Amino acid sequence: MSAVTNLLDLDRKAMEAFFAGLGEKSFRASQVLKWIYQFGAADVEGMTNLSKSLRERLREITCIKAPEVVSEQHSTDGTRKWLMRLEDGNCIEAVFIPEEGRGTLCVSSQAGCPLDCSFCATGKQGFNRNLAVAEIIGQVWIAGRALGHDPKKERMITNVVLMGMGEPLLNFENVVSAMRLMTEDFAYGLSRWRVTLSTAGVVPKIGRLREVCPVSLAVSLHAPNDDLRNELVPLNRTYPIAELLAACRRYAADTDSSITFEYVMLDGVNDSVECARELVSRLRGIPAKVNLIPFNPIPRTSYRRSPEAAIDRFREILMAAGFITITRKTRGDDIDAACGQLAGRVTSKSARRRQHQRVEACA
Repeated sequence: MSAVTNLLDLDRKAMEAFFAGLGEKSFRASQVLKWIYQFGAADVEGMTNLSKSLRERLREITCIKAPEVVSEQHSTDGTRKWLMRLEDGNCIEAVFIPEEGRGTLCVSSQAGCPLDCSFCATGKQGFNRNLAVAEIIGQVWIAGRALGHDPKKERMITNVVLMGMGEPLLNFENVVSAMRLMTEDFAYGLSRWRVTLSTAGVVPKIGRLREVCPVSLAVSLHAPNDDLRNELVPLNRTYPIAELLAACRRYAADTDSSITFEYVMLDGVNDSVECARELVSRLRGIPAKVNLIPFNPIPRTSYRRSPEAAIDRFREILMAAGFITITRKTRGDDIDAACGQLAGRVTSKSARRRQHQRVEACA
């Protein structure tokens, strides 16, 4: 018996190839994409501009299968978090953050994360596997249906950020296919600058992303020098700050865009005046915006959030140097949906000592 094709796994190019294999015209791809992503169709039965015979055939050989929603939590600030179960039993999380005139969906790209950043709950779960295209775009599809699907009304999800569980650039092909669906006119139709990929700094893949699917780039920096960043972001031992920032300069120049640098504020660790001045020196020449992120508490860590006065002082130094700098408002921390708190439920496949070898092999 032949395998059933999950239509959520197919971006436009793959969808056109699929229908060509059935002897159908390529425009069938755009029709089906619109039904799935703009109308939230969960099966082919209601796709009335497809012939009955084609619908019957598709019902036999295809499915529309997203992760299963296990639970949905609502924060007092309006943030919503979904826990979603994958077919292998692993669970991932996605978060919707509503703001005035804007709705941002944060999605995951891996079950767990191999990078083991010391301040992040996801890394403490270990790493199991990369997510399939259907499991990534399926998070957007689920959120869109939950928030209300009506193409005639203003869209609820205006921005998508790959800042959930996992390192997106270590799942490059599937993440790119999912982002192409996010920006596809017949799917979600988002501007490529309203899709943001956040990376801890997988340098070779930053260059490849620039070539095949340029979107907004955010870099989890968190330290101004290699000694400190080695402790906070172990990937820095493979791709030190100088290499990472050189890749960022090339990305910004070739895409005519700015880079967002994320910097979690840890009391007495990376929040000193000296760190701020060193960061200014490091970022010179890069069109950059800096997001200062007050640390959100996670289990099994000794880190504390920097005092508000220290965050304000740090921000003032960066702004005086000409960098757009904001302190990110903490959202959804009462349901563990804030930055660094997403953990899901992941069965780790590997010991910590093997994680950096895997990172190097994937890069």
